[in-house]
Amino acid sequence: MISVRDLLIHDRLPANYYASDVYVRGDLEMGLLESRRGDRLLALPETLIQAIYSGLAKETGQASRLVLFNCGRWWGKNFFNRFRDEVSEYYETPLVEMQMADFLQALKQCWITYGLGQLNLDQTYHDRGFLIVETHHSPFARLATEAEVPSCFLEAGVLASVFSQLAGRDLHCVQTQCESLGAASNLFIIGLQKRLEVAEALVDKQLDHESILPRLFV
Repeated sequence: MISVRDLLIHDRLPANYYASDVYVRGDLEMGLLESRRGDRLLALPETLIQAIYSGLAKETGQASRLVLFNCGRWWGKNFFNRFRDEVSEYYETPLVEMQMADFLQALKQCWITYGLGQLNLDQTYHDRGFLIVETHHSPFARLATEAEVPSCFLEAGVLASVFSQLAGRDLHCVQTQCESLGAASNLFIIGLQKRLEVAEALVDKQLDHESILPRLFV
């Protein structure tokens, strides 16, 4: 029989670090948001996201995709560093030594608490060099009202950065399905950039995810 004491780590049973009701702390009088560790948080109003989309489209045209992706990569690097420090400190285990189930649970809840929607990882094609990430209820997809192709370029950049740091090598990310185009979820393929060039071309031709994925294995 397993004792409760055996389940404790230094007399403490780790819970959900990113539970929204304990992770986000606010001071209404000062207008500040902080994490439970005291790091400053920033809330993005919908009007600002819409203005970023429209402003970039007007000023840079199709180059806005690359601008958003690169911004996502930069933010993703900082996001990962904070996530790594918080999780490693809380569970008293280096991130690289955590069980995959614990790591994914923390990442999923972090994604929700940061207001990015829900995230799931599909490792079906891991042995062939690709990971599939599925997200739901993305605020960036919902506010991309004039999208003609999958529009979560910022999130693609974030995912590329996060998984690059996890893998210890430079990875790319291409979105192949988007809620802004009426899909039930957003789908992203993560892998080496050279192997994903085909996917980027097929996305521009407006092929769907099911048509794109098999062509990556040719």
